[in-house]
Amino acid sequence: MCNYLLLLIVVFSFSYCSKIEKKEPYKTKLESLDSKENLKISKQKEVEKPWDSLNRNNFEAFFTEFGKQNKEEKVMIETKFGNITLRLYKDTPIHRANFIFLTKIEYFNTTEFYRVAKGFVIQGGNSDEYEMIKKRMKYDNYLLRPEFRNNRKHKYGALAAAREWDNNPNKLSSPFQFYIVTKKDGAHHLDGAHTVFGEVISGFEAMHEMEQVKVDPGQWPIQNVNMT
Repeated sequence: MCNYLLLLIVVFSFSYCSKIEKKEPYKTKLESLDSKENLKISKQKEVEKPWDSLNRNNFEAFFTEFGKQNKEEKVMIETKFGNITLRLYKDTPIHRANFIFLTKIEYFNTTEFYRVAKGFVIQGGNSDEYEMIKKRMKYDNYLLRPEFRNNRKHKYGALAAAREWDNNPNKLSSPFQFYIVTKKDGAHHLDGAHTVFGEVISGFEAMHEMEQVKVDPGQWPIQNVNMT
């Protein structure tokens, strides 16, 4: 059975969230903990060390190896509208590994669904949060080569990578931003333009509940639709 990862959804205000130090347990002096807790924290630190090496020059080798060691294929996103469960495709290995990596370092915990285009897509992975900006700066804003597959189309519920359209002839994906197709008959005009690397397997109701939020002229929700 595939393991599940959980994208916990943050519904607190920025002023409250900014006071929460995610890494605080690692700053605790080891001498104040028993040996079992020391061992657990030491192992967590060892796992995190190689992650700091990720940059725009080594990301393909990094995610190839990361994918071998982290085989999860399902991710659950919790929102105030309900849960959305995604299945990531094995035949888009770099995009899958990247999404799992960002989930494990809690990148998505600092972002939100920042675009809601009713009857088309909901788009996430961005925000105005300072913590999000710090994580992007740390990992050097690498871009992913497309992993187009003939059998991976923009059907209803498809999960795909966002990308810049201007000055991007190679159709490189943003590693941080994704969207989900909410149009019942799909968005097939995007086939071959964006990498589809997964699909929704449950939570369609939550997806459509989210579509009902009020948005500004740029399709950004008036009230944040957070995720963690």
